[in-house]
Amino acid sequence: MSDGTSQEGAGAVVVEARGVVKEYRGGDGAVLRILDDVSIAVRRGEMVAVVGASGAGKSTFLHVLGALERPTRGDVWLAGSPIAGRDDDTLAALRNRAVGFVFQFHHLLREFSALENVMMPLRIGGHAPAEAAARATALLERVGLGARMHHRPGALSGGEQQRAAVARALAADPAVLLADEPSGNLDHANAERLHDLFATLARDLELGLVVVTHNRSLAQRADRTLLLEDGRLVDAPPEAGA
Repeated sequence: MSDGTSQEGAGAVVVEARGVVKEYRGGDGAVLRILDDVSIAVRRGEMVAVVGASGAGKSTFLHVLGALERPTRGDVWLAGSPIAGRDDDTLAALRNRAVGFVFQFHHLLREFSALENVMMPLRIGGHAPAEAAARATALLERVGLGARMHHRPGALSGGEQQRAAVARALAADPAVLLADEPSGNLDHANAERLHDLFATLARDLELGLVVVTHNRSLAQRADRTLLLEDGRLVDAPPEAGA
């Protein structure tokens, strides 16, 4: 992508970082560089896995890529729009429109049903109740929860809770789905079902999907596996996805 703006059609770049540096200042005043000249471009329908040691900065990378944090230097584009120069409100509007997030913990609101949880971002975004319910129902059916959508999170298994969280992340029809250790709390069977779901969603919904993971089975399903090490993002060695 030459200018960060070409977003039409299958295979178009939907999230891109160029020369991103992320630094923090420690309590002693020393500067800690977490990301060092990181660049990546992810296209529609592409699933990218990011692996690396604990503490390597993978979550920070995902937060910068999804505009939860601003880079110290460098540029990030979401769905063809730069995050640079935006105030907090317009950046939040872009993030809410373009990006869906899935974390290790589902963060579902326990007093609401799965359906209501998935409807919530749509209602906040101004969609009518009937429209939000129809969209949420379709997404819950897609992730295999059609028969469980009226259950509250406490009545759902861990795998069902996480699939409901995936449906919620997809509610606003984002161009990009970012997942941070999404199967980290699941048993093997539920993790494998979630892994299959991610691969299917990236292809069928033409999402750009970036997943941070320690799970080799999930990394195997990705189109590319990248290693974050010493602040740099490089092609992972074959054994990382083996």
